[in-house]
Formats: sequence, structure tokens, C-alpha cells
Amino acid sequence: MTFAVPAVPALQDVQLDARLQHKIARKTVPHGALGRIAALACRLGRILGTSEPRLIDPQLVVFAADHGIAARGVSAYPSDVTGQMVGNFLAAGAAVSVLARQHGVTQTVVDCGVRRDFAPAPGLLIRKIAPGTQDSSAGPAMTRAQCEQALAHGMALARALPGNALLLGEMGIGNTSAASLLVARLGGLDVAEVTGAGTGLDADGVARKTAVLREALAANAEATEPLDALAALGGFEIATMVGAIVQAASERRVVVVDGFIATAAVLVACRIAPHVAQRCVYAHRSDEHGHARLLALMQAEPLLDLGLRVGEGSGALLAWPILESACRILNEMASFESAGVSDKG
Repeated sequence: MTFAVPAVPALQDVQLDARLQHKIARKTVPHGALGRIAALACRLGRILGTSEPRLIDPQLVVFAADHGIAARGVSAYPSDVTGQMVGNFLAAGAAVSVLARQHGVTQTVVDCGVRRDFAPAPGLLIRKIAPGTQDSSAGPAMTRAQCEQALAHGMALARALPGNALLLGEMGIGNTSAASLLVARLGGLDVAEVTGAGTGLDADGVARKTAVLREALAANAEATEPLDALAALGGFEIATMVGAIVQAASERRVVVVDGFIATAAVLVACRIAPHVAQRCVYAHRSDEHGHARLLALMQAEPLLDLGLRVGEGSGALLAWPILESACRILNEMASFESAGVSDKG
């Protein structure tokens, strides 16, 4: 199977940009007072192709899978926690479930490769490639065919979702390791710059994790192209997320990026289709070591910085009301002309 990248053209509409800029500039506040909300409103309009952007039927997708490298002690938690947390999502007890319920966002959990089988349940999609990847410190995490199947699953999933906004979430013990490996390889960074505590390792644990990740990079030294690196170093949930991101971007949906793992998936997607970046809104800067470095690499300015290290899509949901407010400001706030308010002389 050969992965076919959907077309993601550049967003280039000079007339729309001019309308958006004029519209936000005429709102009844001192010039520049809306700060980054003005830029966000224009970005959302640009993505959705309208000067009256509205966010419709937003979809949070939690991509879940296990990682072979977790057997090397790179996480403070055992792999069983991945499956347990999927159960917690489905029972609506996780942080992200609470926030999705609060904001009226539909939550879908996707089993991309969890080491546990689940009975059919509302809000659960089974797209399992295998019960976890192989240990990337000893060789490729997955075959190229497995990687392309995960990408295809993500694309099909995004095509089937309603709405015009995709919020990214993930769950997988060991997936900060996979994300660190991808960022180091595709970003040209030393892995120590982007390796942190994950689920709560102490300093010695982080040092051991970094050493294991160096082994993985050495074991997969030939995997330098984006899809080769994704197969060798990534995870089933990350690969499925990459497919969903590229598909959502091709459909001009707003892609709301959560923390370190989701941002690493966007990095891969942007290496495959560079204009994906134009469709992304970065929710927050997480407390995971390396996320700030990755955001800087991608020239991305997140909306929030709350010291979070939860994952799951929690940061994306916490930022969601800001996106809704930006649209409302653009669409509902009076202009100087309509309100009969004098502009500055």
C-alpha cells in the first residue's frame, strides 16, 4: 500500500484577508486593544474561508495505543494504564471527558493499538493495527505497511466526522518517548533537549529514558524521511493522528493542537504537507520538557500556558472557549459605524 497525501494547498486569498483585517479593525475598541484575539479571529476566518467564521459541531478525538519501548522503563506507569484510561474516557471520568461535557464537544476514543480488547461502546472506534508497537530501541516500532494503515485509518476517521473543527487528544503509556524521538529526528535536535518527565519520572528516570531514546535513534539511524521516521520511531496513535490531521487540513477544518504529543504529530504532518500549519491553532504550552522547544521550532504561539502535563486533549478543550469568543467578537461585536461611536481623530 502507498500512502496518498491529500492535497493541502496554501491558504491564499488576498481579498478575504483584507475583509477580515478591516472587519476586526473597525470593532468598537481602541485600535489594537483586542490583541491576539484579533489575530485568532482572522486566522479562523482564513481557515474556514469566510469573513463570518462559525465553529460547528466540534469533535475531540482521543487516539490511544501502547508502545513497545515502555518495557524499557521510560514511563512512571505500566502499560496497563493505557487500557484503564480508555475505560475512564468511556465512563466520562477523565479530565478531558469532563471538559468535553462542559463545552458541548463530542468525544470519540479510537483504539489504534491498545494491548487490551474492548467491547463495543458508544464513543469508541476500534482501529487497532496491533496490540502495541515493537520496542523502537531494538528496531522499527512498526512496519511501513502498518504505518500506512494507521495513516489511512486516521484519514478515513476524519472524513467521517461531522463539523469543521478537530481537537486532538491522545493516550498511550510511552508516547512522550515516541514524540521525543520524532521531534529529535525530524527537528534535528539533540534528544535530551526534548525529553522530559512524561508521566512523572524523577531526574534519574529522565536520564535513563534519554539513554534509551538514544539507543532508539541509533537503532533506526536510516529512518530520516518523515514517513520512515514515523514508522520507525512513532506509535500507532501518533500515526493515526497524523492521518486525521492531514485529512482535516485538506478539508479546511480548524485543527486544535493539544500538548507535546499532538504537536509532534503536527510536526510530522507538516513535513508531509507543509501547508497543514496554516490550519492549526495551538492550544497551550505544556509543562512537558521539550514542548516549548518544539513550539519554537514550528514558530507556533500557543494560546495558554497553564503548566499542564495531562495530555488527553485537555489543553485543547480549555482553549476552546477562546476560539468561540474570537468568532463571536468578529461576527457580533459592533463596529464604530454600526454603533455610532466616534473613532479616534
